[in-house]
Amino acid sequence: MDHGGGGSAGPPVDAPRPQARTPSEFTAELRALRTWSGLTYRQIEGKASAHATRFPASTIATTLGRATLPKEWFVEVFTRACGLGDEEVRQWLDVRRRIATENPVQTGDQDGDDRDEAADEGLPPRSPRWRRAASLLAATGIGVAGTLGVTSVVGTSAPPPPPSAQPVTGLAVRAVGSWARIHPGRTPELCLTEGRDRTGRYATAVAAQQVCADAVLPRVFVEPLGDDVVQIQWHHPEYGIGCLTVLLDGPGRDLLEPRDDCAGDNTAQQFRVEPHGPSAAGRFRIRPVVTDQCLSLRDQDTEAGAEVVQGRCSGAADQEFSIELVSPP
Repeated sequence: MDHGGGGSAGPPVDAPRPQARTPSEFTAELRALRTWSGLTYRQIEGKASAHATRFPASTIATTLGRATLPKEWFVEVFTRACGLGDEEVRQWLDVRRRIATENPVQTGDQDGDDRDEAADEGLPPRSPRWRRAASLLAATGIGVAGTLGVTSVVGTSAPPPPPSAQPVTGLAVRAVGSWARIHPGRTPELCLTEGRDRTGRYATAVAAQQVCADAVLPRVFVEPLGDDVVQIQWHHPEYGIGCLTVLLDGPGRDLLEPRDDCAGDNTAQQFRVEPHGPSAAGRFRIRPVVTDQCLSLRDQDTEAGAEVVQGRCSGAADQEFSIELVSPP
């Protein structure tokens, strides 16, 4: 089934029906509805905008990454944008209200109104949920998958390129996105996942290479944003969705960390995937759009735990990666 934008006739099967009993199950069902719809966050934003509703892609990504119950207005706008009719939307709202009644302290209301927050663009964002979790556990020295740091990210905002029939040249990623494992080209037994800055200068989680058997979480999702440009998301059942983001200054400069303020127009979260070397090799270079440099392994290290960094494109072997598409979890 083609899940692409404009030209698609829509999903050929019935939409999933909500059966959740808890806030986290309900949010997971909303994520499944988005997958069924075949729409990206930006396409959902566009459909909502067509009905004069402001619905930023970043708000959608952040809300779907939480374990709390989304607000009623979010559920209504989201389900309609995904293509549901009045009766189906009513079913989702009924389930949401039942869960809210049974779980009064686990609803999104405790975090304030995301719609109002999204409109207040002049205000600094709240501390992301993953970052708050990291702060609580850092004092005891416990690592948290997908925690966030406080280094500023100054990526410029720019719309991604228009979509094409093949989102990523040489990679059979679906238009709606695919689950994946990213391997360093030289060490295919390793996977890009959570690690730590081995210098100790940056305290929170960053992207690193680890033994794949030990890299169960977070799961990696590659979402196309346009021609050969993708967003790389980390999905964790407890900490939600974090988008890999290039750090442009501070003690973590040139490292990548997952941030839960995902936005399709943040160039620090956009990566151009381009085939590199013989086509049969299935190797790619991954280039941050914000700098047009290349991802590589710090000091060309092949050991587990080596950090992923950005740097000048040199053609060195540590700048080559393979992307293995995997079945949904």
